[in-house]
Amino acid sequence: MSGDVTITGLNEVVAELDRAVLGAAPGAAKVVSKGSLNIKNAWKKSWSGIAHAPRIPTSISYDMTSNGFGISSEIGPEDDAYRQGFLGAVLEFGGLHSPPVPGGLPALADEEPKFLVAVEALSKDLLP
Repeated sequence: MSGDVTITGLNEVVAELDRAVLGAAPGAAKVVSKGSLNIKNAWKKSWSGIAHAPRIPTSISYDMTSNGFGISSEIGPEDDAYRQGFLGAVLEFGGLHSPPVPGGLPALADEEPKFLVAVEALSKDLLP
């Protein structure tokens, strides 16, 4: 038995994967940004009109970060930047004297399938 193996076309595959990785960041940033905006807007809408917290929707924002390995987003009420933002956790999860008024979790669940479709489309664009 001989231990010789000949592989052809591997360099082309490696080149395509390198190209896809380099091209992924801008597209991934767009997908994460759009998903974050959709979640933020749905969350704001679900918390609009709460009588005892009329300003809470204006506290909801998102921040995106990239560390070179991935892109992430943090979405939710900002405690220190807006009036009533500190009420976010009590509204979302409930408190001793108040039931939960979920806004973020339903918005996230609603966006998840759309986000997955967008990620799949991005991967199809990057890999022929």
